[in-house]
Amino acid sequence: MPEGHTIHRAARLQRRRFAGAVLQVDSPQGRFDAGARMLDGRELLGVDALGKHLFHRWEGDVSVHIHLGLFGKFKVFTDVGRAPAPSDGVRMRWRGDVGVMYLSGPTACEIIDPDAEEALRARIGPDPLAVRNGDADRVVTTLARRRAPIAQLLLDQAVVAGIGNVYRAEFCFLAGIDPRRPANEVSSDDALALWEMSIRLMTIGERIGRIVTVDPAEVGAAKPGDLVRGDRLYVYKRAGQPCRRCATPVRSAMLASRRVWWCPTCQPG
Repeated sequence: MPEGHTIHRAARLQRRRFAGAVLQVDSPQGRFDAGARMLDGRELLGVDALGKHLFHRWEGDVSVHIHLGLFGKFKVFTDVGRAPAPSDGVRMRWRGDVGVMYLSGPTACEIIDPDAEEALRARIGPDPLAVRNGDADRVVTTLARRRAPIAQLLLDQAVVAGIGNVYRAEFCFLAGIDPRRPANEVSSDDALALWEMSIRLMTIGERIGRIVTVDPAEVGAAKPGDLVRGDRLYVYKRAGQPCRRCATPVRSAMLASRRVWWCPTCQPG
């Protein structure tokens, strides 16, 4: 499932290309026919994101809620004349002079009314890419009250929005925290460090379009965007390989039905 940086990046790029354009909208797959008819011929006013949720704002106070889930993806074609015919899986298509966009395989693609959106937003925790006043205190306080493993709570979208399996493994490593440690045994300083780390690294991920957590200087690179795929992460999917910092073999285990990775030396229990 795409992590929050991917959704915020999609929102930014879609906003830059399509906001202000009057678009033709249809549903080649047919599952969004009614919504497409409502949107067709309207101006797209804006696009914003919260956690793993994306919202399209259309002329006439109409909003569309998108959640990509495990299989959803956007494809944008800037050359309108060379855009391929949509596949049977395209749920929603936009077409205009500025480009073409296909949305396929989302968990959610729906017209959403203000009350439903407000209720959805109320269930979503602080977003490192959309920080509001009080978010840091809210994260620290929530973690201090919970006995569940810290890595489990980092995936709880009501605790912190947008973090997925890659970032949670990397954040725990960088904070020196065993992912299995109960959250209420994580110090407030470490909890705050996790929150601040998520802001910094997810902002980089949104900007360059990939997850990079390794300090470029550690692998002889100048900046995060220069790192090749195999050098970008510390522990995620590196079970049995030597820790980049201490050479201890990285470990892996299942935690609440999801796999976690950690270095037993750098992240003592």
